[in-house]
Amino acid sequence: MHGTVWTVYNIAVLYIGAVIGAGFASGQEILQFFIVFEKKGLWGIVLAAALFSLLGGLVMLLAVSVRSASYNDVYRLVMGRIPGRIMDGLSLVMLPGGLVVMLAGGSAVFSEHLGLPGWLGTMLIAGVTIAILSRGLKGVVTANAALVPLKVAVILLICFLTLIYSGEGAGGEINHGSSAGSRVNWLWSAILYVSYNMVVPVAVLSSLGGKVTAREGVLGGVAGGIVLGLVTAMVYLAGRIFYPQITGYEVPLLYIAGQMGSVVKVALGPLIWLAILTTAIADAHGFASRFADARTRRYKLIGTALVLMAVPLSTLKFSYLVGMLYPLFGYVGLILLIALLAVLPVKIWRRIFYKSV
Repeated sequence: MHGTVWTVYNIAVLYIGAVIGAGFASGQEILQFFIVFEKKGLWGIVLAAALFSLLGGLVMLLAVSVRSASYNDVYRLVMGRIPGRIMDGLSLVMLPGGLVVMLAGGSAVFSEHLGLPGWLGTMLIAGVTIAILSRGLKGVVTANAALVPLKVAVILLICFLTLIYSGEGAGGEINHGSSAGSRVNWLWSAILYVSYNMVVPVAVLSSLGGKVTAREGVLGGVAGGIVLGLVTAMVYLAGRIFYPQITGYEVPLLYIAGQMGSVVKVALGPLIWLAILTTAIADAHGFASRFADARTRRYKLIGTALVLMAVPLSTLKFSYLVGMLYPLFGYVGLILLIALLAVLPVKIWRRIFYKSV
């Protein structure tokens, strides 16, 4: 990774790619965590963007300070030896679990939205993920540099067209009982959203600790957080126009795209698949880099073995896997969020003034 601007860009897209998965690209996450709170949801997005930027910058600063090669180095420093081991064990369950969910999601997109055999969607994600991992960290970075801007651009285009051409105001009468997200307040919902989405990004960003400078890392983490906030805000604004109608759809953004015409709607299916792919790559990379340097043959073998073992499990129903594994992601993410916000600033302060970063 050479050149400050290019390095900052790559860090930012790795961060964004790890967060914008199927749930985000479908619009369902933004609906559940923000849109249901009407105008207050926008304040939630501001808070989430601030937390994403702060945490992205802090994680990269810490990763660089210890020249980390995997998330385990960061966990041990932030949480200590025993809690760090526990968190490591949970992550070793979550990352493969997330990969299984992504493979199942690839099947669902192909069968339900593209009218193609579901197994084809799963095998394509598995094959592309293995091919990218075979090129090590360079392959992961290159894939995200190419794919993340594409999916962000499509999401922004759909939302922009909605805001420009829709003659309606923001949603009709609000049905507060229509969404699970309305059972908590906007502040707690924003915090949960960030915690739920931080485990995979930490696993990915931590693998860059020995490859970049502190300045590049912080700028990339902060930039990624800002872009995440802006994209979330655009989805929120577009979704508000069709709220509460969109609460009746599994893929709210697909409904919104449909209002812009069939061409825009058809383009969304491949977008969601791409979102699933980048998250699958992040899950597999985070797991493999825990056990081996991304430049080694061992890293490639571990990544390939993980993907191949995940394929049979991905035959389980996508919604079932999400319902079973995502609550665990939320709880573990909350533990990590608390640890980062409470412990990390102290660790960084000491390192800056006593050991130097």
